Amino acid sequence: MSDSTTDRVTLVIGGGGGIGSEVVHHLPGTVVVAGRTRDALEAVAADTGASVRELDARDLGRVVTAVQEVMDEHGRLDGIVNAAGSVMIKPAHLTTPDEWDAIVATNLTTAFATVRAAGSVMKDGGSVVLVSTAATSTGLANHEAIAATKGGIDALVRSASATYGRRGLRFNAVAPGLVATSQTERITSNERQAETSRAMHALGRLGEPGDIARAIAFLLDPGNDWITGQVLGVDGGLSRVRTR
Repeated sequence: MSDSTTDRVTLVIGGGGGIGSEVVHHLPGTVVVAGRTRDALEAVAADTGASVRELDARDLGRVVTAVQEVMDEHGRLDGIVNAAGSVMIKPAHLTTPDEWDAIVATNLTTAFATVRAAGSVMKDGGSVVLVSTAATSTGLANHEAIAATKGGIDALVRSASATYGRRGLRFNAVAPGLVATSQTERITSNERQAETSRAMHALGRLGEPGDIARAIAFLLDPGNDWITGQVLGVDGGLSRVRTR
């Protein structure tokens, strides 16, 4: 298998979202964007030349099929990114059973489905990158559902790395702080809330999708193939640094 960056094939699940779409702009070679919202995927494809595949990543069986189809179509698959996810900032006692089921499915089930598909199909190694959150390593009020589901991703990365490492299949995650996307617009569009959030980040600003995309591209790069089982904080210091 050639190591040329132009030969690489990457599948980006959730590729129509704020972070996922930005990831596509940072990847060399062939990129396949997958997700549930075809209009968003088509917009990314028109801008980047990526190909489109409709996929509900909550369906474990369908994810295996989609990954196998990408492998069969291109003759190789070097990396998978799962950027699917949802944000819900609400205390546990106000979270409804339906909301809980939805965030588990969107955050954790899609991540597990990605790992399961990679383990089933990527026999010759590669890199899988999931998206966690800074809220798994520092206590943030009203983040119980996010912290619980994304904390599962942190553990999933470590276990999968142990299971599949001998075949050269790597699993890592990035853990963002607050990133300005459509999902966080309710916070970022409110100047008072945005200023409070900026103050919690030692670098004094909110994240941009490009901050996260560059870290994901780094973890996908086969030149960094001695990195596995890691959760990389890309959070402006939120999870590790106490601001004044």
